[in-house]
Amino acid sequence: MESWVGWTARSRWSRARRGGQGRSHALRLAEEGAEIVAVDLCAQIDTVPYGMARPEDLAETAKLIEELDRRVLTREADVREQSALDSAVADGLSEFGHIDVVCANAGIFSYAPAWEMTETMWDDMLAVNVTGVWKTLKAALPSMIERGQGGSLVLTSSTAGLRGFANMVHYTAAKHGVVGVMRTMVQEVSQYDIRCNTVHPTAVDTDMIQNRPMYELFLPDAKPEELTRERYGEAFQALHTMPHPWVEARDISNAVLWLASDESRYVTGQTIAVDLGFLEKV
Repeated sequence: MESWVGWTARSRWSRARRGGQGRSHALRLAEEGAEIVAVDLCAQIDTVPYGMARPEDLAETAKLIEELDRRVLTREADVREQSALDSAVADGLSEFGHIDVVCANAGIFSYAPAWEMTETMWDDMLAVNVTGVWKTLKAALPSMIERGQGGSLVLTSSTAGLRGFANMVHYTAAKHGVVGVMRTMVQEVSQYDIRCNTVHPTAVDTDMIQNRPMYELFLPDAKPEELTRERYGEAFQALHTMPHPWVEARDISNAVLWLASDESRYVTGQTIAVDLGFLEKV
């Protein structure tokens, strides 16, 4: 496996956690020899209640990959903009020659009851979390098909892609939509020996869940001084059959790596949950 596309988004791994799943996936793939095209918006979306990645975060991702003695190409691009993704793919092909794997991981999170949710919240969520996946595949697939050497598409969904969640109608709809994209890709690209699967994490210990608005959502009756990581973790652990509140980004990256590798060469159309037993609990 010589070149990869990763869409974004133990000192090295403590730094990796701060970068979220995208950085973690890129590093895990690079550890196994991949060369990386890493794409991130590197800007804030107004409806997202936590801090999103900045240009220096993408630069840090590149530095960590280079410390593994792997090549990396980074581009600031919005998955809502097809031309930006097309340009990133073109640059990646020029640098590395071909694409073997697409990791469509870009995603955002926000919350509100369905009747209070603004149209902008809905539109931003669907545009990034499901339309962005389709646009990523639209950018990368032509060169993979033309090359004729197969490949793997790994799409990040969520446990919310398999179950309903209160206060997250837009997120749940988008993540279910990712599963629909995957199942359609299986019908369209299997003939080219290209596989497509989804990964469904439970809560992952990144900034997407570790922020005060999320603490307040899960601990609505807590006093300000009680909004701690420990109390929050207790609330999350109650959702799981296993005795852990959340997983690390690397746990998801290991599943992504397996789906990207030849070890899963005949696995396609699957919804792979890394969920601490969440789907069996609810």
